[in-house]
Amino acid sequence: MPDSRLSAPSALRNRGPILDVLREVLPAAGLVLEIASGSGEHVVHFARNLPDLSFQPTDPAPDARASVAAHAAAEGLANVRPPLALDAAAPDWPVGDVDATVCINMIHISPWASTQGLMAGAGARLPAGGPLVLYGPYVRDGIETAPSNLAFDASLKARNPAFGLRRLEDVAAEAARHGLALEQIVEMPANNLAVVFRKTG
Repeated sequence: MPDSRLSAPSALRNRGPILDVLREVLPAAGLVLEIASGSGEHVVHFARNLPDLSFQPTDPAPDARASVAAHAAAEGLANVRPPLALDAAAPDWPVGDVDATVCINMIHISPWASTQGLMAGAGARLPAGGPLVLYGPYVRDGIETAPSNLAFDASLKARNPAFGLRRLEDVAAEAARHGLALEQIVEMPANNLAVVFRKTG
Protein backbone atom coordinates (compact mmCIF):
# COMPACT_ATOMS: atom_id res chain seq x y z
CA MET A 1 0.00 0.00 0.00
CA PRO A 2 1.40 3.43 -0.89
CA ASP A 3 1.92 5.89 1.96
CA SER A 4 -0.81 8.56 1.68
CA ARG A 5 0.78 10.86 4.23
CA LEU A 6 1.55 14.36 2.96
CA SER A 7 3.91 16.74 4.73
CA ALA A 8 3.82 20.53 4.91
CA PRO A 9 7.03 22.11 6.25
CA SER A 10 5.09 25.11 7.56
CA ALA A 11 2.83 22.81 9.59
CA LEU A 12 5.83 21.26 11.30
CA ARG A 13 7.19 24.71 12.12
CA ASN A 14 4.03 26.32 13.45
CA ARG A 15 2.17 23.46 15.14
CA GLY A 16 3.97 24.01 18.46
CA PRO A 17 3.17 27.72 18.81
CA ILE A 18 -0.42 27.08 17.70
CA LEU A 19 -0.78 24.31 20.29
CA ASP A 20 0.35 26.77 22.98
CA VAL A 21 -2.57 29.04 22.04
CA LEU A 22 -5.04 26.17 21.87
CA ARG A 23 -4.10 25.00 25.37
CA GLU A 24 -5.23 28.38 26.66
CA VAL A 25 -8.51 28.78 24.76
CA LEU A 26 -9.99 25.36 24.00
CA PRO A 27 -12.38 23.69 26.45
CA ALA A 28 -11.00 20.94 28.69
CA ALA A 29 -13.08 18.32 26.89
CA GLY A 30 -15.45 18.08 23.94
CA LEU A 31 -15.36 18.00 20.13
CA VAL A 32 -13.08 20.28 18.12
CA LEU A 33 -13.90 20.79 14.45
CA GLU A 34 -10.94 21.56 12.19
CA ILE A 35 -11.74 23.26 8.89
CA ALA A 36 -9.28 22.76 5.99
CA SER A 37 -7.11 20.17 7.72
CA GLY A 38 -4.62 19.89 4.86
CA SER A 39 -1.93 17.28 5.44
CA GLY A 40 -3.29 16.37 8.89
CA GLU A 41 -0.05 17.16 10.69
CA HIS A 42 -1.72 19.85 12.78
CA VAL A 43 -4.65 17.78 13.97
CA VAL A 44 -2.58 14.75 14.95
CA HIS A 45 -0.20 16.98 16.90
CA PHE A 46 -3.07 18.64 18.73
CA ALA A 47 -4.82 15.33 19.40
CA ARG A 48 -1.65 13.74 20.75
CA ASN A 49 -1.11 16.60 23.17
CA LEU A 50 -4.77 17.21 24.11
CA PRO A 51 -6.02 13.68 24.74
CA ASP A 52 -9.21 14.75 26.55
CA LEU A 53 -10.50 16.42 23.38
CA SER A 54 -11.89 14.70 20.29
CA PHE A 55 -11.05 16.15 16.88
CA GLN A 56 -13.08 16.14 13.67
CA PRO A 57 -10.81 16.96 10.72
CA THR A 58 -12.29 18.08 7.39
CA ASP A 59 -11.02 19.02 3.96
CA PRO A 60 -12.59 19.32 0.51
CA ALA A 61 -9.61 17.59 -1.17
CA PRO A 62 -9.56 13.76 -1.31
CA ASP A 63 -5.76 13.57 -1.12
CA ALA A 64 -5.77 15.74 2.00
CA ARG A 65 -8.39 13.54 3.66
CA ALA A 66 -6.36 10.45 2.81
CA SER A 67 -3.30 12.08 4.35
CA VAL A 68 -5.18 13.02 7.53
CA ALA A 69 -6.44 9.46 7.93
CA ALA A 70 -2.97 8.01 7.30
CA HIS A 71 -1.29 10.32 9.81
CA ALA A 72 -3.92 9.53 12.45
CA ALA A 73 -3.56 5.79 11.82
CA ALA A 74 0.24 5.98 12.02
CA GLU A 75 -0.04 7.75 15.38
CA GLY A 76 -2.68 5.31 16.64
CA LEU A 77 -4.85 8.19 17.83
CA ALA A 78 -8.33 7.22 18.98
CA ASN A 79 -9.39 10.86 19.47
CA VAL A 80 -9.16 11.80 15.78
CA ARG A 81 -12.34 10.99 13.86
CA PRO A 82 -12.28 9.98 10.20
CA PRO A 83 -11.93 13.12 8.05
CA LEU A 84 -15.04 14.50 6.39
CA ALA A 85 -15.41 16.14 2.98
CA LEU A 86 -16.31 19.74 3.79
CA ASP A 87 -16.10 22.91 1.73
CA ALA A 88 -16.29 25.89 4.08
CA ALA A 89 -18.18 27.91 1.45
CA ALA A 90 -20.94 25.31 1.13
CA PRO A 91 -24.24 26.12 2.88
CA ASP A 92 -24.57 22.64 4.38
CA TRP A 93 -21.82 21.10 6.47
CA PRO A 94 -21.77 17.34 7.24
CA VAL A 95 -21.30 17.92 10.97
CA GLY A 96 -23.55 18.96 13.84
CA ASP A 97 -22.85 20.91 17.01
CA VAL A 98 -19.24 21.20 18.15
CA ASP A 99 -17.49 22.67 21.19
CA ALA A 100 -14.73 24.53 19.33
CA THR A 101 -13.59 25.22 15.78
CA VAL A 102 -10.05 25.66 14.45
CA CYS A 103 -9.06 26.91 10.99
CA ILE A 104 -5.39 27.22 10.05
CA ASN A 105 -4.03 28.91 6.91
CA MET A 106 -7.24 28.77 4.88
CA ILE A 107 -8.58 32.30 4.74
CA HIS A 108 -5.82 33.74 2.53
CA ILE A 109 -5.75 30.80 0.08
CA SER A 110 -9.46 30.59 -0.61
CA PRO A 111 -12.13 32.92 -2.01
CA TRP A 112 -13.85 35.33 0.39
CA ALA A 113 -16.94 33.09 0.19
CA SER A 114 -15.01 30.50 2.19
CA THR A 115 -14.49 32.97 5.04
CA GLN A 116 -18.16 33.89 4.92
CA GLY A 117 -19.08 30.21 5.04
CA LEU A 118 -16.64 29.56 7.87
CA MET A 119 -18.23 32.24 10.02
CA ALA A 120 -21.77 31.10 9.22
CA GLY A 121 -20.98 27.46 9.87
CA ALA A 122 -19.02 28.04 13.07
CA GLY A 123 -21.56 30.52 14.37
CA ALA A 124 -24.37 28.02 13.86
CA ARG A 125 -22.58 25.13 15.56
CA LEU A 126 -20.69 26.60 18.50
CA PRO A 127 -22.28 26.92 21.95
CA ALA A 128 -22.27 30.19 23.86
CA GLY A 129 -18.65 30.85 24.78
CA GLY A 130 -17.34 28.35 22.25
CA PRO A 131 -14.11 29.44 20.53
CA LEU A 132 -13.25 29.81 16.87
CA VAL A 133 -9.46 29.94 16.50
CA LEU A 134 -7.88 31.19 13.28
CA TYR A 135 -4.21 31.18 12.31
CA GLY A 136 -2.48 32.84 9.41
CA PRO A 137 -1.21 36.15 7.98
CA TYR A 138 -3.45 39.22 7.95
CA VAL A 139 -3.39 42.91 7.08
CA ARG A 140 -4.40 45.22 9.95
CA ASP A 141 -5.43 48.86 9.86
CA GLY A 142 -2.80 51.14 11.35
CA ILE A 143 -0.15 48.40 11.55
CA GLU A 144 2.58 48.13 8.94
CA THR A 145 2.45 44.90 6.97
CA ALA A 146 5.72 42.97 6.91
CA PRO A 147 7.45 43.03 3.50
CA SER A 148 7.42 39.22 3.42
CA ASN A 149 3.64 39.26 3.84
CA LEU A 150 3.24 41.87 1.09
CA ALA A 151 5.27 39.65 -1.24
CA PHE A 152 3.23 36.62 -0.20
CA ASP A 153 0.01 38.51 -0.87
CA ALA A 154 1.19 39.44 -4.37
CA SER A 155 2.16 35.85 -5.13
CA LEU A 156 -1.23 34.58 -3.95
CA LYS A 157 -3.11 37.09 -6.11
CA ALA A 158 -0.96 36.15 -9.11
CA ARG A 159 -1.91 32.53 -8.55
CA ASN A 160 -5.61 33.33 -8.13
CA PRO A 161 -7.12 36.83 -7.99
CA ALA A 162 -9.68 35.56 -5.44
CA PHE A 163 -6.87 34.75 -2.97
CA GLY A 164 -4.82 37.11 -0.82
CA LEU A 165 -4.28 38.35 2.71
CA ARG A 166 -7.50 39.66 4.27
CA ARG A 167 -7.99 42.72 6.44
CA LEU A 168 -8.49 41.37 9.93
CA GLU A 169 -11.14 44.05 10.43
CA ASP A 170 -13.15 42.58 7.53
CA VAL A 171 -12.83 39.08 8.96
CA ALA A 172 -13.94 40.28 12.40
CA ALA A 173 -16.93 42.11 10.89
CA GLU A 174 -18.01 38.95 9.09
CA ALA A 175 -17.61 36.96 12.31
CA ALA A 176 -19.72 39.48 14.22
CA ARG A 177 -22.56 38.98 11.75
CA HIS A 178 -22.75 35.40 12.99
CA GLY A 179 -22.48 36.06 16.71
CA LEU A 180 -18.72 35.61 16.99
CA ALA A 181 -16.93 38.31 18.99
CA LEU A 182 -13.21 39.00 18.63
CA GLU A 183 -11.57 38.11 21.94
CA GLN A 184 -7.83 37.94 21.40
CA ILE A 185 -5.08 38.52 18.83
CA VAL A 186 -1.81 36.69 19.48
CA GLU A 187 1.37 37.61 17.60
CA MET A 188 2.92 34.43 16.21
CA PRO A 189 6.22 33.56 14.51
CA ALA A 190 6.85 34.48 10.86
CA ASN A 191 4.45 37.46 10.93
CA ASN A 192 1.36 35.33 11.49
CA LEU A 193 -1.49 35.83 13.96
CA ALA A 194 -3.64 33.55 16.06
CA VAL A 195 -7.09 35.13 16.30
CA VAL A 196 -9.63 33.95 18.84
CA PHE A 197 -13.35 34.59 18.52
CA ARG A 198 -16.06 33.52 21.02
CA LYS A 199 -19.71 32.76 20.32
CA THR A 200 -21.91 35.26 22.13
CA GLY A 201 -25.30 34.64 23.67
